[in-house]
Amino acid sequence: MARQAAPLDKLGLYIHIPFCRSKCDYCDFYSLAGAEARMDAYQKALLAHLRETAPLVRDFPVDTVYFGGGTPSFYGEKRLRELLSAIQKAFRLEKNPEITLEANPDSVDLPALRALARTGFNRLSLGMQTLVPRELAAIHRPHTVEQGAAAVMAARQAGIKNLSLDLIYGLPGQTMGTWQYSLEHALALAPEHLSCYGLKVEEGTPLAARVAAGEALPDDDTQAELYLWTVRRLRQAGYEQYEISNFAKPGFQSRHNLRYWELRPYLGFGPGAHSDFGGRRYSWVRNLEGYIHGVLEGGELLDSEDFIPQRERGNEYLMLRLRTARGVREWEYRGEYFMDFSPIEARLREFAAQGWAEPTGDGGWRLTPSGFLVSNQLIGDLLERQERSRLSDLLPLARERFAPRPE
Repeated sequence: MARQAAPLDKLGLYIHIPFCRSKCDYCDFYSLAGAEARMDAYQKALLAHLRETAPLVRDFPVDTVYFGGGTPSFYGEKRLRELLSAIQKAFRLEKNPEITLEANPDSVDLPALRALARTGFNRLSLGMQTLVPRELAAIHRPHTVEQGAAAVMAARQAGIKNLSLDLIYGLPGQTMGTWQYSLEHALALAPEHLSCYGLKVEEGTPLAARVAAGEALPDDDTQAELYLWTVRRLRQAGYEQYEISNFAKPGFQSRHNLRYWELRPYLGFGPGAHSDFGGRRYSWVRNLEGYIHGVLEGGELLDSEDFIPQRERGNEYLMLRLRTARGVREWEYRGEYFMDFSPIEARLREFAAQGWAEPTGDGGWRLTPSGFLVSNQLIGDLLERQERSRLSDLLPLARERFAPRPE
């Protein structure tokens, strides 16, 4: 299902591991608890899919590989090493690719991490979420605070020099004091990267049911205070904010995640995984058995497929790039998408007067931390302005085309 892409594009691979020890109350990703008996069959399907796809993209060097989930570390070190070895043999990897493994602290240890590092895994993303025991219990995380610290130590002993910690603010019962405690203790572990996400109540999750039943969460104003304090504190600690929720020491931005925000090509493998390649976006069936059957027995594997027109890509450019600290550039918008930047810039100037946006000094604009807090509304406004401008440009052409002609 791979498509032709522009020459010299570098490619990212995403490998979805949908298995978990248990489901957290806030999670709406496609993942399964209690399905360990299907791991071997899934491994067979993943290996077959990777080897089938690799010849179709042999001209594209791969510079990032990301194992996400689910809980990839729960899948087992031997299966993970087998997958990466297959990728290294079948695909054309760059000399120094970024190879990331998502992990929970309860499912990694020093021997496993050493073996994974020897195979080529060089970036670890640990889902710590909070360092307050009662907050971990409130969202049914399967690990303890102590296991989180032990996992960091094991990663360092294994030679992992690119470590990211995931934290969530806005958790049930969380206060400014407990969030500050979590973040300070995370900083004491000296990670190269931090992802700090605001809690989202996703429809259909146990957390959504709890909220519907009356459980209170920190309100929007409290979440805003937590976020703005986080931005200030991490800047003080030497972490550059390069995306709404992501902060890194110099040189340690997530290269794989950046490709999503920069509209660069990637291929996904596994149930529910998405790909963006050759001007098309597509996804595989969001069902473990359906995926295994589709790969190994020729069943229906494709869940969705769309060709993305240039104008829609221009909209995506605004939506995704305004999530980043780099922001948008007039010359990129005009040159790549052939769209008028003037109405966008005019509105951004109005946002700047409110403290929501700022010029970058090189013909570009970006949102400020305060703007990031309301980015969905601001970006929606910009897209509406762009659409109105496009329609106003078309109106004179329509009048000319359909004007009565003289006899």
